[in-house]
Amino acid sequence: MPVFRFKFLLMIYFLIHACISFAEDKNDFVLGAGDSIHITVFQNPDLTLDTRMPESGNITYPLIGLVNIGGLTIADAERKIARALKDGGFFQQPQVNIVLVTPGNQISILGQVSRPGRYALDTPKMRISDALALAGGASPTGSDTAVVIGTRENKPFRKVIDIASIFLDDKQDDNIQVIAGDEIYVHRPPVFYIYGEVQRPGSYRVERSMTVIQALAEGGGPTTRGTQRSIKLYRRNSAGEVVESTPSITQPIQADDVLYVRESLF
Repeated sequence: MPVFRFKFLLMIYFLIHACISFAEDKNDFVLGAGDSIHITVFQNPDLTLDTRMPESGNITYPLIGLVNIGGLTIADAERKIARALKDGGFFQQPQVNIVLVTPGNQISILGQVSRPGRYALDTPKMRISDALALAGGASPTGSDTAVVIGTRENKPFRKVIDIASIFLDDKQDDNIQVIAGDEIYVHRPPVFYIYGEVQRPGSYRVERSMTVIQALAEGGGPTTRGTQRSIKLYRRNSAGEVVESTPSITQPIQADDVLYVRESLF
């Protein structure tokens, strides 16, 4: 086969593939709040419109006025506008084309996740667990909780979600729906500190329902010179003051607790 003919056929293949991909995108992408779109009608430049989708999904289009295309795929929105132009008696067979300039139905997932960034909402009813899955979930350095910031009913919205409890404690009500413009942040996990007569002093992650004895085990336990009977706990109170206490071994550990294992006197 001549080289020129091969290159020509290859170009045709990629052109067809691109058209198929574009058609699939039109069938799949759902228009939502914040999407910037470019609308044209073949051989009618006066009907060209550049607009951004409002939350209501209603846009004002020449000749037909208010039309709701929110929640429709691009292909369905094209058909709806074309049908309105035809039913209004303006055209026999209008060819409407909508191009997505900038997707607006995106969320930001930040912090300690595997793949932080901006993600398009694949569905208008995406839950926070599904959204975090888009970013690969929390990284090994990530917390069990996520903070969701956005707006609801034109008011600032902020909610701290315990992701693990959704599955461990069946708190499905906390698996809230995320919407366009939401920001999800996963912070570093809470840590406690242990030092003194322990095998491995340092900072460690506070696990769920962790107790003093479990925290001591995380540090490798007391050295031959230490004893669990002489543990001191240093915890900051609501006033920001550090308070010293002698905890029981079953007392829960909190974020930023400091455990000091003292040397045994005997």
